[in-house]
Amino acid sequence: MSMIKVPTPQEINAGNRILVFDTTLRDGEQSPGATMNLDEKLQVARALTRLKVDVIEAGFPIASPGDHDAVKAVAEEVDGPIVCGLARSLEKDIRAAASALKNAKYPRIHVFLATSAIHRQFKLKKAKEEIVKQAVEAVKMALSFCKDVEFSPEDASRTEPEFLCEVVEAVIKAGATTVNIPDTVGYAVPEEYGALIHTLKTKVPNIDEAVISVHCHNDLGLAVANSLTAVKFGARQVECTINGIGERAGNAALEEVVMAMRTRGKYFPYSTNIDTPKICATSRLVSNTTGIHVQRNKAIVGENAFAHESGIHQDGVLKERTTYEIMHPADVGVDQSKLVMGKHSGRNAFGTRLKELGYELDEKRLAEAFEKFKVLCDKKKTIYDADLVALVEDQLVTAGPIWELDLLQVTSGNRSVPTATVILRKGSGETAQTFRDAAIGDGPIDALTNAIDRITGMTGQLLDFQVQSVTEGREAQGEVNVKVDFGGQLVHGRGFSTDIVEASAKAYLNAVCRAIVTQSAKSPEIERPGHIAPAPRGVATP
Repeated sequence: MSMIKVPTPQEINAGNRILVFDTTLRDGEQSPGATMNLDEKLQVARALTRLKVDVIEAGFPIASPGDHDAVKAVAEEVDGPIVCGLARSLEKDIRAAASALKNAKYPRIHVFLATSAIHRQFKLKKAKEEIVKQAVEAVKMALSFCKDVEFSPEDASRTEPEFLCEVVEAVIKAGATTVNIPDTVGYAVPEEYGALIHTLKTKVPNIDEAVISVHCHNDLGLAVANSLTAVKFGARQVECTINGIGERAGNAALEEVVMAMRTRGKYFPYSTNIDTPKICATSRLVSNTTGIHVQRNKAIVGENAFAHESGIHQDGVLKERTTYEIMHPADVGVDQSKLVMGKHSGRNAFGTRLKELGYELDEKRLAEAFEKFKVLCDKKKTIYDADLVALVEDQLVTAGPIWELDLLQVTSGNRSVPTATVILRKGSGETAQTFRDAAIGDGPIDALTNAIDRITGMTGQLLDFQVQSVTEGREAQGEVNVKVDFGGQLVHGRGFSTDIVEASAKAYLNAVCRAIVTQSAKSPEIERPGHIAPAPRGVATP
């Protein structure tokens, strides 16, 4: 095996560089249902290499022949990061790890042994002296295969501090270059964990001969906080996973640790080698590979991390991004902030998004569109760009607002006569009038078109009727396109709604309005804006 060409523990301890030890392929894969095959592990290893992590813990070689082969494949391919294999403090484990890592350019064997009283009593059934002896022998054996050896006293955060110091001193004396202090069950809290690292720094005489590493679990949601606190007290390596995956509630999330130090540089005056713009791409790869979905509100890489729905927040971000964003999206590989259109969105954000979609409306049309947008928000939870386009198109295709749909009620069934009751509004403001009528038909669409014909006095023959979904999901908007023959005049109409029947009524009414506008140029009796037409056939409502 080649010598590790990395800074010495003394050099690392003297600086503010934090090593990032990624265990996605080992601890992360231990998440229930997250098993990866060889090709998938190689894909993730390549992504971690591009991300520029310092150490890739590729697996637990003794666990299975497949795990051994995966560690071996990663070790042979990866050029840059240290490749690490995990082993219990047992000869067979250490030999398996050495075998898997034999072709690595920069290999590391990571041995561990539980040290807490509860593990000594119930799992290992060993005395303190036996634990120290076994740990030292394991480190020395690993060193016979590899010059870079890391030792972890499992369940360190629940180990008596005095005994932990004894074990750490002994393994460093035996040659361990890194000592990892795991919060194996996520029991520690930041103040307590920081104090433990401080105890090691002050009471272990040879502590500067090794790098202190920390490996925190998230059972209490404190993994990242504990890791960062440990760094403040002298740890120089953080063990973490992409998206925070891992045993039980997971591990400290790499992206959160790295971006906390980068964003709060004055409080955490440390640096990492991570190429942060590749964070989100790596997150997506791991999520897709493992099948473990990233929650929408996950820090840094969640879908909502750079999304704003509140009108106040959207307005602030549009005026100055830093009013509500402490990181630039591009720093983690996100193209730009996302203004999520929803019921909390403001008019400024709504207008801005329409401009981005290619629609620039005057103040009056924008106000009308915004009101319709608010109504749509009450009907469906997620508003997509296609919804906005449909909403504006629905407004723009209405040629001169002659008739507008005010109410629609349809009854239909296999043992009932399809009936539609329609109320249309004509005009606007104080001069607006509403007219209602009802009709039957062969089906709900035929009934509602007949009712609209009765009110408007326009008799159309429906030649083509098409329905399609504008967006996705059960609450998606539907788009209806119709072609109608009004006495030889072929007119197209389009309507949108989360209710397909309502969309059909809007589409047909849109065609009616288009026909009226077109005919108005030929006949003064047909209504056009500013012209008085004959009274409609429907019944006027008070």
